[in-house]
Amino acid sequence: MISVCIATYNGEKYLRQQLDSILAQIGKDDEIVISDDCSTDGTLELLQSYHDERIRILHHDSTGIKTSFPLDKPTHNFENALMHAKGDIIFLADQDDMWLPGKVSKMTQALENADMAMHDCIIADTELAPLAPSYFDVVKVTTSAWRNAAKCTLLGCCMAMRRSVVEKALPFPKTKVGHDLWLGMVADTKFRFTLVREPLLLYRKHVKSMTTAGTKSKYGLWFKISYRLTILRHLFKLL
Repeated sequence: MISVCIATYNGEKYLRQQLDSILAQIGKDDEIVISDDCSTDGTLELLQSYHDERIRILHHDSTGIKTSFPLDKPTHNFENALMHAKGDIIFLADQDDMWLPGKVSKMTQALENADMAMHDCIIADTELAPLAPSYFDVVKVTTSAWRNAAKCTLLGCCMAMRRSVVEKALPFPKTKVGHDLWLGMVADTKFRFTLVREPLLLYRKHVKSMTTAGTKSKYGLWFKISYRLTILRHLFKLL
């Protein structure tokens, strides 16, 4: 069984395109687990309009999370979805991208000899017009936990993993560690982590993107120092 975990928040504009690209590739016994963080647009209405038993909607409320780290809220929204996933193989998906044909079959094949796999993607604009043909080339991707602690090159939306990785990674650190970095560090230090060097996703970059992947960081020096010290502390706990 395959579970696709999505964290949504006011994602109505692009969500249908993403869901359609996923539903076309998963089987009748698979599931899409969507954790919604109190959306105020039409996200929930859109999800309910599908009337598809494969779509499970969870409600997550991050208003009680007091943090200055911008990724904490979506990270724990993803954590909520992962905690409820039933599949033996688990994919992560953002609310505003689009899966390319063959993604599920190629990633499940990669997991025959690995516990986590991350594929390449095409960086695109808001209309999904390509901006760069390879995210891997832009960021000089690596699976090394130590190198990613210094500069994260991991994208959760390109990840698929076995249930064993998720079970080891839960619960997530409470703050200052993004879900994709944490899952990647767990996979690199405790499991087999492989790269699939083929673009299997259109990765939409726009002004509301939470991550700075593929672009210059917008955060200040003190934030960067504090962030990396926190990551290293959690990394040492894994060893």
